[in-house]
Amino acid sequence: MHAGLSLIFQNLDGHMTDAEMFQHELALARAAEDAGFDSVWTPEHHFSDYQLTPNVPQFLSWVAGQTSRVKLGTMVTVLPWHDPVRVVENFMLLDHLSNGRAVLGIGRGLGRIEFDGFRTEMGESRRRFTEYTEAIVNALETGVIEYDGELYQQPRTEIRPRPLATFKRRTFASAISPQSMDLMARLGVGLMVIAQKPWETVEAELATYRERYLELNGEEASKPILCVFVGVSHDRDHARHMREVYLQRYARSTVEHYDFSNMAFAEIEGYEYYAGLSKNIAKHGLDKFNAFLADLQVWGTPDEVTAKLTDYVDLLDAGGVLTTLSFGAMPPDEARANFDLFAREVLPTLQARDVGGDLGVQYAPRSGHERAVPHEHPASEAPVPVGLLP
Repeated sequence: MHAGLSLIFQNLDGHMTDAEMFQHELALARAAEDAGFDSVWTPEHHFSDYQLTPNVPQFLSWVAGQTSRVKLGTMVTVLPWHDPVRVVENFMLLDHLSNGRAVLGIGRGLGRIEFDGFRTEMGESRRRFTEYTEAIVNALETGVIEYDGELYQQPRTEIRPRPLATFKRRTFASAISPQSMDLMARLGVGLMVIAQKPWETVEAELATYRERYLELNGEEASKPILCVFVGVSHDRDHARHMREVYLQRYARSTVEHYDFSNMAFAEIEGYEYYAGLSKNIAKHGLDKFNAFLADLQVWGTPDEVTAKLTDYVDLLDAGGVLTTLSFGAMPPDEARANFDLFAREVLPTLQARDVGGDLGVQYAPRSGHERAVPHEHPASEAPVPVGLLP
């Protein structure tokens, strides 16, 4: 199966300067290809220490110059913050610079601080995401962008350089709402599953998406990509420490950045879903929420981590897994040890697992066996909140 590395450039709690953090994360990016990873990914965020990733195509172009094989992905490019023309140009150019290694992940955004910083109305994001996605997906195939929508009007314009190759089956969206999933199925876009919701909920959503995709396109959808944070150690007490400290610090940083405890989500068009999350945190407390999110991630010995990741892949019939190995104010030496051990003892087993192809392979429905059941894994008594990211 495809196994990629995600770098999120978190700089929490003032332990490092931004320059020191960048040198640390860039060293992991530079090492990824030789370590055996199939791809390198980063998300897009702005204006806080949550993730210092303001220009994803620029970073991926740097990675392209350091490597020759790994694919280069966004998890995700937040479309309402960009002119669609520039998104298309950036990825056309990245594809040429990397000889066809670009993978486009898209989403609609959630951070109020980011919408405010870009002077963009948060309540318009769902409509903008829909219109921008339609325009961008078509332009990546044709080399021409044009659109006449409610919020986005673009006269017919040729994009140069022209498309190097199709982006079909290498475009993915982190879409969780029924409206977004229907749009992705209609446009032939795959799904990126971020470990943020109960797995039975994810299973049900994927089944709906796959059924709709087949109905609209006459063929099976691409297998989803699974995105998860991982802490691995031969010392199980240390692995638990990674869960208790770094995974939970990551969870807390999501609440801080997205302001999830703010009930005002109920008043923003397209974000009513997150009002339920705010109520859940208010009812059960932040500590239980952090524990819930930490235990959706993966931590343990190499054997335990391998088993849990393969269980998740089987459960969702995923085509690949993207792992974040440096997060939550983890010291650089500990993050590098996490990276090295994962690459040495977990990565080869994942890649040896046959899921029917590489990133973007078509979904093949199961037959003749029962639903996969995950192995036992440490978990808290936390309540189950609704999902996190758009």
